[in-house]
Amino acid sequence: MHTTLCGHAIGAPIEYAMVAMELGIDVITITCHIPMEWEAFGQEGIRMRRDQLDQYRSLVYDTAEKAKPFGVEVLCGIEAEVYPDEAQMKSMDEILAEFEWDFVLGSLHAQCQSYLTWLTKNKVKDDAMRIDSYFRHLKDGAQSGRYDSMSHPDVIRTYGVVSEFKPAKHEEVIRDFLQAVVDENICIEVNTSGLTKGDFEVHPDPLILDWASEMGVKLTIGSDSHRPSSVGQFFDTIQPMLREKGFKDLHYFRARERIRIDMPKWD
Repeated sequence: MHTTLCGHAIGAPIEYAMVAMELGIDVITITCHIPMEWEAFGQEGIRMRRDQLDQYRSLVYDTAEKAKPFGVEVLCGIEAEVYPDEAQMKSMDEILAEFEWDFVLGSLHAQCQSYLTWLTKNKVKDDAMRIDSYFRHLKDGAQSGRYDSMSHPDVIRTYGVVSEFKPAKHEEVIRDFLQAVVDENICIEVNTSGLTKGDFEVHPDPLILDWASEMGVKLTIGSDSHRPSSVGQFFDTIQPMLREKGFKDLHYFRARERIRIDMPKWD
């Protein structure tokens, strides 16, 4: 979930924690977008500035103290970027190394001008090439050692980057990505915000989740909340679906250490 420092979220973090309490969720992790130097990653209205990192962390830690009395643990994470040009990742890596984080998400925002520029520069023009490139870069991200979980791992289907996304047509490259996740012993994120936009389907697509279950992929779950009212959105329908697909547990991270919990049951 996000804070107002990212420029496109509303509400105080304690409001998010209070909604979590009402839903019976006892651990939440705040993961605002990491600062990036290149403007093509989006600046004002997308992510906090580097000089706001101390403010961000203080906000999260203050919220954690306020949430303790009503039984919600608030953890401090960051949503980091996945990008194929390592030269653009130096400042981000400095931030990941400089601060202690509970959880680091890895996101390839295919709709950002940064990635669209890369696609154009490398003459990746049609939808099939764009989708294959996207999952190859997610695989590289999984193998980089930077991230604990790969977030909304088919977001390329959203925001008009491609006109159509049919996972079955890209099974090999998607399975290669999932295998890298397994080999690196990290997770993919089930992101329920996908049900609110684009194809109105969970991230990743249910077919990808079938493959992930078959291959032994571990899951984190997030509502990608940008407002308190979306905390835990669709968990009551998605978690039963995950159990039907064979997933028995979920994971979260504290101090970059993975913690397993039984798949919650929603009445």
